[in-house]
Amino acid sequence: MITCAAAPPRPGPSPAAATAPAAPARSPAPSAARSSVEAARTARGRRMALRGLAGSGPGSRGPLDEAVAADKEREAPAVVVAGATPEDDEEDEGRSRGLLRWDGFSAWLHCVCVVGFDLELGQAVEVIYPQHSRLTDKEKTNICYLSFPDSNSGCLGDTQFCFRFRQSSGRRVSLHCLLDQFDKDLPVYLKKDPAYFYGYVYFRQVRDKTLKRGYFQKSLVLISKLPYIHFFHTVLKQIAPEYFEKNEPYLEAACNDVDRWPAPVPGKTLYLPIMGVVMKVRIPTCHDKPGTTQIVQLTQQGDAHISVILPTVHEVDLFRCFCPVFLHSQMLWELVLLGEPLVVMAPSPSESSETVLALVNCISPLKYFSDFRPYFTIHDSEFKEYTTRTQAPPSVILGVTNPFFAKTLQHWPHIIRIGDLKPAGEIPKQVKVKKLKNLKTLDSKPGVYTSYKPYLNRDEDIIKQLQKGVQQKRPSEAQSVILRRYFLELTQSFIIPLERYVASLMPLQKSISPWKSPPQLRQFLPEEFMKTLEKTGPQLTSRIKGDWIGLYRHFLKSPNFDGWFKTRRKEMTQKLEALHLEALCEEDLLLWTQKHTEVETVDLVLKLKNKLGDISRGG
Repeated sequence: MITCAAAPPRPGPSPAAATAPAAPARSPAPSAARSSVEAARTARGRRMALRGLAGSGPGSRGPLDEAVAADKEREAPAVVVAGATPEDDEEDEGRSRGLLRWDGFSAWLHCVCVVGFDLELGQAVEVIYPQHSRLTDKEKTNICYLSFPDSNSGCLGDTQFCFRFRQSSGRRVSLHCLLDQFDKDLPVYLKKDPAYFYGYVYFRQVRDKTLKRGYFQKSLVLISKLPYIHFFHTVLKQIAPEYFEKNEPYLEAACNDVDRWPAPVPGKTLYLPIMGVVMKVRIPTCHDKPGTTQIVQLTQQGDAHISVILPTVHEVDLFRCFCPVFLHSQMLWELVLLGEPLVVMAPSPSESSETVLALVNCISPLKYFSDFRPYFTIHDSEFKEYTTRTQAPPSVILGVTNPFFAKTLQHWPHIIRIGDLKPAGEIPKQVKVKKLKNLKTLDSKPGVYTSYKPYLNRDEDIIKQLQKGVQQKRPSEAQSVILRRYFLELTQSFIIPLERYVASLMPLQKSISPWKSPPQLRQFLPEEFMKTLEKTGPQLTSRIKGDWIGLYRHFLKSPNFDGWFKTRRKEMTQKLEALHLEALCEEDLLLWTQKHTEVETVDLVLKLKNKLGDISRGG
């Protein structure tokens, strides 16, 4: 974590989200990566010449498309996917022959942006790569403002953080059937949200006397639909520092490497080369046991070339983020579970985004179904929507750094104010729970400002365990494992009774008749569910005492319950449809038609036709 120094002066007009006409100046690449960059230049020249004959647009097809594919295939290094099968080889061969360039890139990223500071325009998008990537003006505006720390943050050096922003309405949804199939196998909390993009930022601010403002300020930003926080931050650590030295040719070479990556298939161990470094990752599946890491360690001689092994693609350092408030971690778990409006006020975007993402992650394996913004600014297009006083605050978690929010959001019911996050091995003074009336001045002390009274009694055992770990200088990674297991057990104890009750809403299999429509799920009745808690409630799996009934009643009114139940209901309906189809397949249809009238037979055929149509459409 970079410690933020005093903010350098920022003269000039307010940042304006405009696309600068000129790309950043190109400087020759040092010898360390000269071969990659020169190869990219040469490859680009060959491809441009070929494209002139092949077709004008990115999607056009011409007589030399096969030559382009062959050209690309010659440049591609061998990428090994563990457990590869002949089918995998056929897929790779099919891709090199027919699929359009940048399909591999698009499976991971929407685009890469470079945001700089222009004295006249303010923050501006200098480069969008690949050039054919589409961003609306509204999306560019959001990216511009969210890619730089607020002026008061003034982070000198290199800073990494993450933001999330809403896609513009009217954007055409990309139909990528292959990626949709991958998404189906992901855990629910890692599924893509079609309405949002993630932005992963590497921001550099250093003194530079050759520039009029006296400072070099630029961000390299990866825009993606994938919520793989740790993975993309690691990618940026590999490429951003060198990009700031070598500029656009280096960026193009890196994007070419990404375009040659295998698809992000859940459950497979992937080897991903990026500018001379090979990363080994595994994307979780919905079949993994919660709380386990499925990455294979370095046990084979073939792994000797691996530079970086990622045990997780999405998790943040949980204990580091909860460290200032771990005395209240159980209360914060309740607030996130219930979808309560929550603001995190932090000194920099790094602290802001990490803390918000840790909060969202603390109810895993449940998905947080409300909106969350790891870094939110006063220029955000949803600013008025989220700060209005004419209605109750929405169900959202906002991470902010501008002191202006202390006044704008002081009517919100729950506010966490944190200081600088300490490096691993250090622990800050624990903040206290304070009444909201104390949050009046812009220099309020760190604390949790809320009038919320938790439903559950505080678990003193986990607090003692974490405190002991701090005293014994236990590594932050080990502390995070303890805290993550605690949150997992707490969430599972809460959700198991709901899962058990919802399973009872499923009709008996003997009620499924091949000649009738599939039976409907029984209705979820809150009071009926509450009666089941006496014998099968969370007391069977959790030692924590408290008002569990009150917590359930509150949860059943929350967006998280609504999203969870809709997901479960969809899964169970699909299961009923599958059982009904299975029953049909096991019947002797010829014998049935001999015993029924022609009208009944035609009616059955029409129903079968409709069902097969639903299956072909993915219904």
